[in-house]
Amino acid sequence: MLHGEVEISGAKNAAVAIIPAALMVNGVCRIENMPQISDTDMLLTILTHMGAKVRFINNSTIEIDCTDVHYQDVPFDLTRKIRASYYLIGAMLGRFGCAKTTMPGGCNFGVRPIEQHIKGMTALGADVDVKNGFVYADARDGRLHGARIYLDKVSVGATMNIILAATLAQGRTIIENAAREPHIVDLANFLNSMGADIRGAGTDTVKVNGVDKLHGGTYTIIPDQIEAGTYMVAAAATGGEVLVKNVIPKHLECISAKLRETGTIVQEYEDSVLVKGASTLRKANIKTLPYPGFPTDMQPQMGTLLCLANGTSVITEGIYDNRFKYVNELRKMGAEVQVDGRVAVIEGGAKLTGAVVQACDLRAGAAMVIAGMCAAGTTVVEDIHFIERGYENFVGKLKALGAEIEVVDFPDDSDGAERIVCIS
Repeated sequence: MLHGEVEISGAKNAAVAIIPAALMVNGVCRIENMPQISDTDMLLTILTHMGAKVRFINNSTIEIDCTDVHYQDVPFDLTRKIRASYYLIGAMLGRFGCAKTTMPGGCNFGVRPIEQHIKGMTALGADVDVKNGFVYADARDGRLHGARIYLDKVSVGATMNIILAATLAQGRTIIENAAREPHIVDLANFLNSMGADIRGAGTDTVKVNGVDKLHGGTYTIIPDQIEAGTYMVAAAATGGEVLVKNVIPKHLECISAKLRETGTIVQEYEDSVLVKGASTLRKANIKTLPYPGFPTDMQPQMGTLLCLANGTSVITEGIYDNRFKYVNELRKMGAEVQVDGRVAVIEGGAKLTGAVVQACDLRAGAAMVIAGMCAAGTTVVEDIHFIERGYENFVGKLKALGAEIEVVDFPDDSDGAERIVCIS
C-alpha cells in the first residue's frame, strides 16, 4: 500500500513545446517548474548546440537566452529519439524561415503521422518536404503569412506546432478543429507572456495574431496531469491513501471520475487531490478521447488497475492504433486480457505474480511498475529509459510513499550495463 504525500512536477507535454518556443524569444526566458526528465534534457541540449545560453537556477528553474542563436542543423541523433522534435519545425520556421529535423521518435505505439502539421505549415506559406526520414521546410517569402487552417482530425501536436509557427507570422492565423488539452493552453500562455497575441487556446478555434518579435519574461509551467493521474491510479491499485499535491483538479476530472466508478475515493482540494483505495475494486469501461475526454496517456495505468477489479471491463482506444503492447507484459504476470484491434476486454480479479517485464513505452512502463507493486513476489521492469522520458524521480517518489522499489544496474552484452527496476 502506498501512503503519504507526493509532489507533482511540471507538465512534460507542455515543457517539450515551451523549450522549442524559447527559440523564438529575443531575450531571456526564465521558466519555472521545469520537469527533470530525459526529454527536456535532450531539447535543452539541442538548443545549446544551436547557440542558446542555458542556465540552471535550481532543479526546476532554468533561464534560456536565444538572442544570439542563428540557424544551423540540429543534432539528429537527439531529435530522432523524441516525439517533440517536430515542435522545432514550427519554432525554426517562425524564427529563421526554414527548418530541418527528423521525423518524430519517442515511444513506439503506432504510426505518428504529421500530415496535419504539414498541412498547417503549407497553408502558412512554407514548402515542406519529407524524405529519407527528415522533414525540410522553407518559408517561400522568407516569412510565414497568416491563414485559416482546418484540421482534418483533432491533433495536439499539429495544433501546438501551428501555434508556434503562426506566432511570428505576418497577419492572423485561425486554427479550426483545434485540440483543447491543458498543455496547449500552457504553450499559448507562455508565448503570450513573451509578447505573442494568441486567443482561444483551450477551445476548438484558436486565433493567432502574428507579432514581429517576442521579448523575455518569466513563466511557470502547469503541473503534469498524467504524472498526477499515474500516482492516483497507483494509490487506488495498491489500496493505499495518497495526497497528490501541486495539481489542477479540473485537469484531472476525467481521471477522478473513472477512479470513482471503481469505488476509489477521490477528494478534491484547491491544489491537491486525496486518493483512498477501495477494499474491493469495481469494473469500469473506458474510451480514450481528446481532452476533456479520458486521456490515452492514462490508458495503460487504468488497464492495470482494472485487471485487479471485480468483473469484466472494456477499454476502447480512440487515439492510437497500437497502444496495447503492454497487455502481453501483464499476461506474463497472470492478467486475463483479450485484445481485438483497438478494444481490450479485461477479466478482472487477477492475482498478479512477479515476472520480468518490459516498459514498452513511457506510460506502459509506469503501468508495469504499478502492476509490480500489486503483484506477489518480485517484478523486474526492463527498459526504464522510457519511464525516465516523462517521470521525474519516479522511483524516489514511490519509495517515499512506501514502495519497495529500487533501480539496479545489470550487466548487458551490448553496452555494459542495463538499468532495470526491481519491485518486491
